[in-house]
Amino acid sequence: MIVRTDHGRVAVLTLDRPQKRNALTAELCDLLRDSVRGAVADGARALVLTGSGTSFCSGADLDDVYTADFRDAHYAMLHAVVDAPVPVVAAVNGPAIGAGTQLAIAADLRVVAPAALFGVPTAKIGLAVDPWTIRRLSVLAGNGTARALLLGCAQLDADAARACGLAERAGSGADAIAWATEIAELAPLTLAYSKRVLNDIVEPASDAAELEAAFAACWESEDRGEGRRARQEKRRPEFRGR
Repeated sequence: MIVRTDHGRVAVLTLDRPQKRNALTAELCDLLRDSVRGAVADGARALVLTGSGTSFCSGADLDDVYTADFRDAHYAMLHAVVDAPVPVVAAVNGPAIGAGTQLAIAADLRVVAPAALFGVPTAKIGLAVDPWTIRRLSVLAGNGTARALLLGCAQLDADAARACGLAERAGSGADAIAWATEIAELAPLTLAYSKRVLNDIVEPASDAAELEAAFAACWESEDRGEGRRARQEKRRPEFRGR
């Protein structure tokens, strides 16, 4: 149910359950969590998440969402995406509803196709999303848009998502891979540090000393010297993440 394809230093993870519009089950959440960690362990410097068929992810599979295992598997998957030490780009190729919106906002950046659609209709079915989701949505899309989505069960199309800042770029899966390829050439320690601080704005998880150490490590790294040499030699730097 997960297809991984590697494009140089970019790993593309595709939800492959098109007959259910890529709806999430506990099993699929576990598979995506393990795929994210596996791709990072294999040396990927950026990830792209997308869906097969016409949907990014239609949400939680309603045959599974009420089971005892789903919620734990779902949030473990989301935090695997958030905590990945490399940038994650969501290529939102179609509807991303409910848990699909949560997966899209767990990524660091979003590229939206014309068919992209976001919504969090939990109030229609008596469920709720966790505080992290609400805060993250508010930071990315703005408080007013988050209120419309959560309290009014509104939906955002691709243009509206870009207008409010929920999506950074318009484009296809190929465009998302191209952007991720550019990102994968940047300094890994700097990217990991920046991502960590940005995530802490939503849900503080690091103390000041840890962040200061990560900041200092960037300035003391071999990559810093490589960046300086590349500038002097007028060439592209080759960062090694150390």
